[in-house]
Amino acid sequence: MPNVYEIITQQVIQSLENGVAPWQKPWSSELPCNLLSQKPYRGMNVFFLATSGFESKFWLTYNQANKLGGRIKAGSKSRFVTFWNIGQEKLNAKTGKIQKPFLLRYYNVFNLSQTEGIDLPRAVFERNKRNEFEAIEAAESLAESMPNPPKFEHSDRAWYSPMQDMVGLPPRHTFHTPAEYHSTLFHELAHSTGHASRLHRDNFDNPIHFGSDSYSREELIAEMTAAFLCGLCGIERETVPNSAAYLKSWITCLKGDSKLILSAASQAQKAADYISQGAQADCTETEQESEVAA
Repeated sequence: MPNVYEIITQQVIQSLENGVAPWQKPWSSELPCNLLSQKPYRGMNVFFLATSGFESKFWLTYNQANKLGGRIKAGSKSRFVTFWNIGQEKLNAKTGKIQKPFLLRYYNVFNLSQTEGIDLPRAVFERNKRNEFEAIEAAESLAESMPNPPKFEHSDRAWYSPMQDMVGLPPRHTFHTPAEYHSTLFHELAHSTGHASRLHRDNFDNPIHFGSDSYSREELIAEMTAAFLCGLCGIERETVPNSAAYLKSWITCLKGDSKLILSAASQAQKAADYISQGAQADCTETEQESEVAA
């Protein structure tokens, strides 16, 4: 019986083999969140839910729907979200250290539009749409407020140099849309978070060759980070499709490591949090990772 890692990996591989990265689909300007807790989902859950095609950003479990006096519509198919189940601390007899077990679990959720009989204010059903100007303004603010940013220069292509700690990007007027410009900028800024002066990702300082496992991993992290940030700003993803070489490299790496996609999602969440922390400094309450299970 496949474990959670294998289930998730197979879903991603299937999409990649079809020529489409699941996180590159246009999605709602609001990140998906649990209806009862009102907390946004994080990590890989964002991609599973935001690209599912439903209008509402709200999700809930079967038991939560019943608790609210409603029901799930007949024939509705659930989506699953993952969470870490943290066990009690135990003493490791071999090392003498206290350890806390972490076990990956998943549970099924339904979109609010798949339910009936839930009496909620009308405002809950309406999407909080941003106009284009507000969305781009949010993206500008997020990029400009990144703490300890890398150096920047205009170039004829998009790149990040770890040696120089510098991002190169073509002038914004060369992009088809402002959203494409910011998506590309977020991708390169995501690479820069791996630098030793920031998050110092494992193996980031080692030479990375095109097509290698480390290259595929870093590209996944960067692309997923850009998706997180685009969703946070409310801009539609309009990125250029990945090349066949990228897809082949990613698929090969994914098939050899069923934990890669979740590891990349976790690193991407950290990168997105790092880049956006300046823009969210005015918030009086920091959002903590929280999933509400049945």
